[in-house]
Amino acid sequence: MHLTEQERAWLAGESGPALRRAMEIIVALGQIYGADRLLPVQSVQISGVSYRNLGEAGLEFLQQWLAEGARVRVPTMLNPAALDLHAWQAQGFDPHFAARQQAVIEIFRRMGVGEGDPQPTCTPYLIGVTPSLGEHVAWAESSAVSYANSVLGARTNREGGPGAIAAALTGRTADYGMHRDEARRATLRVRVTAQLRGPADYSALGAIVGKRSGKRVPYFEGLPLTRGEPLWEAKLKALGAALAATGAVALYHVADVTPEACAGPVLAEAYESITISDITPGYARFSSERKQIDLVWIGCPHAAPDEIARVADAVRGKTLRVPLWITCARPVKAWAEEQGAAATLEAAGGRIFADACMAIAPLRSLGFDTVATVSAKGAFYLQNLAGVATHLGDLSRCVNAALTGHWV
Repeated sequence: MHLTEQERAWLAGESGPALRRAMEIIVALGQIYGADRLLPVQSVQISGVSYRNLGEAGLEFLQQWLAEGARVRVPTMLNPAALDLHAWQAQGFDPHFAARQQAVIEIFRRMGVGEGDPQPTCTPYLIGVTPSLGEHVAWAESSAVSYANSVLGARTNREGGPGAIAAALTGRTADYGMHRDEARRATLRVRVTAQLRGPADYSALGAIVGKRSGKRVPYFEGLPLTRGEPLWEAKLKALGAALAATGAVALYHVADVTPEACAGPVLAEAYESITISDITPGYARFSSERKQIDLVWIGCPHAAPDEIARVADAVRGKTLRVPLWITCARPVKAWAEEQGAAATLEAAGGRIFADACMAIAPLRSLGFDTVATVSAKGAFYLQNLAGVATHLGDLSRCVNAALTGHWV
């Protein structure tokens, strides 16, 4: 592998143990995947933020790296935490758990993440971090990786936790995978004849195709979608998140919509073709036999302003029987408070929480056993990480569950 003089010096430990360790990780990954050089990256997103996932061992790992002098050298963001860093009491979290989660965030703050003000989110592109077409980044969260590659046309692999930290400290990542033209060719052609409406339908579609895709790059034809129409970005966000959760899809193309598909042919010479005429199985995959609902959760990936506005309109003047929580980035929550959407939700009995992802939170300890959501990604991780039963449905069905306490 070719390294610059500066990169060789970092690897030799001339700039301290933190940079040496970071370079060792990046070079090892590059060697595993056959990279012949490192690439500068313009931004980094770090995963492995929830204390529920990290535990004490992960916290000690971060403390050791900080003690070695770890500091980020490119704009760096965090994946969501397990709780709202400022309103965790309202969510019902145990003070000890909250303190340990705050300790994780403090380490990242001291490393310089978020320029000293970390704002954990899986949607950095909603708070001003929008890499341009062809720009190399090193992002970690699966739906953010999918959105960056597919909707923005940036280039990133799905970085693991230590790899993302290493990229943040060095401003480098290895040149392989989605950073290279040949890996971005579609090898699965998906013709969609099913009728699609809102973002939840796109999420259900993604759940079906993700399972079929594995790690392949899908190319969608027939989606009733136009750039610039209402909720077009929310639909693509939902599609990509489900593809990444139920498969391992880091990039997809949509005919006449996503930038690389608009620029020219994206199909590889050899590809498989499938047709999706029914998205019902995508919904059914995440529907429990339990009909009583304990929580309705919207915001996986984190909700955008237009999505929050739709929920506020749907509950305006009504009274919820079970909690309805929306999770989003902190600046988006501030927007909702300024625009009155947060007050509308709270008047009905709902809440908006920043920083958090319920899929990586100890929901059962909060008294939630069955959760309704509009997100196939959310349902997938609620089942597999949080250990709760789920129902997947569109916004109207989820709001009805919040109003009645039952799934009908």
